[in-house]
Amino acid sequence: MRIALLSYRSKPHCGGQGVYLRHLSRELVALGHEVEVFSGQPYPELDEGVRLTKVPSLDLYREPDPFRMVWPWEFRDLIDIEEFLTMCTAGFPEPKTFSKRIVRVLADRIGDFDIAHDNQVLGYGMLELEKAGLPLITTIHHPITFDRRVDLAATRELGWFRRARRQFSVRRWYGFLRMQGKVARQLRKILTVSDSSKRDIAADFGVDPDRLQVIPLGVDDVFVPPSKPRVPGRLVAMASADSPMKGIATLLEAFAKLRTERDVELLLVSKPTAGGRTEQLIDKLGIADSVSFVHGVSDAELVEIMGSAELACVPSLYEGFSLPTAELMACETPLVVSRAGAIPEVVGPDGECADLVTPGDVGELTHAIAALLDDPERRARMGAAGRRRVLERFSWRAVAVATAAAYEEVLAAHGRTPASASAPSTPSSPAPSSPAPSSPFAEKDPA
Repeated sequence: MRIALLSYRSKPHCGGQGVYLRHLSRELVALGHEVEVFSGQPYPELDEGVRLTKVPSLDLYREPDPFRMVWPWEFRDLIDIEEFLTMCTAGFPEPKTFSKRIVRVLADRIGDFDIAHDNQVLGYGMLELEKAGLPLITTIHHPITFDRRVDLAATRELGWFRRARRQFSVRRWYGFLRMQGKVARQLRKILTVSDSSKRDIAADFGVDPDRLQVIPLGVDDVFVPPSKPRVPGRLVAMASADSPMKGIATLLEAFAKLRTERDVELLLVSKPTAGGRTEQLIDKLGIADSVSFVHGVSDAELVEIMGSAELACVPSLYEGFSLPTAELMACETPLVVSRAGAIPEVVGPDGECADLVTPGDVGELTHAIAALLDDPERRARMGAAGRRRVLERFSWRAVAVATAAAYEEVLAAHGRTPASASAPSTPSSPAPSSPAPSSPFAEKDPA
């Protein structure tokens, strides 16, 4: 099959979307399919045999200058103007504006592909692709409605005026969810990564569960047990430090209690906002000397970090799958995790591969970490069980095989069969600024 894999942003080592794109595309190519990835910034890292067409945006959230000012000469078209103005009014424009750009990019290339695979864009432009004759399938890792709930709940501690301002800002930021819900309800086939996400997508987006299929994620072979001794007293967590949904505040409070009695250190694989809530809490708790951050590391460095810890913690309030949890299991790192979202599906029965605790409960988390630190034999058993579970259940090859079968199901529903493999046309990068007159979109205004 000839597959167009679409993603509005594809950060290589965190956030999930770039990781999913890289490994799924590699394994689809290994199965004999042709894959071309179309992505906005940040662009993904891809393996040999996978083609990348860059879909430039204004890149308004790039590091180190997110929410940047845009100079007049940077605007190329009305989509750029919409993107900038949406950001200026506290909204998040990327899913919508990427979907409009991809309509233009694929205008002359509909016949180059058998199917388009939307990686959680859920923009209106995705529906235009299918109307133009390109069958569509979509992956929703989890409904971002949960992120909105957690961010709104985090405002409760503020005074009424600051709370009102913050809640308005949060609701505006997540305004794109109305669009995603409308698009999701019109899709023929949706893939998701866990039974938990399937239930939540059906409930929050109003999608018929019969149109949802669960295909769990895989773990790359680079994640292996450590070859060096683990660092005594080291705890590791991998999460966006300033996102309330990741539960880092709960972990920091638990760590502060442990620090009064034990010689422990906490290594967070994250980049906190300078002066943000995480740094403020670390200073308030007086633990700055024993908490450190690392980010922008290679896969090899990440594996070494995961394998260096005596135990790892995943304190999230919700996860659609939690790929870092499975990767830590592959490294035989024992875990204390939240009983939230899909995490129990990933780790299996409580106590076998991980200890599960109530999300947001500082006391329960503190006790679980302390008990595991005091039991090296149990940590070893837990780590070995975690790796066995990963090897048995979480394979990127299996993900690709199941996903390809879902493609064939969608094509059959359209009464189509995959075209024979042929040399694909050369992608253009940057994308063309407007569709050619003879394109399927010629009578539609993509902006």
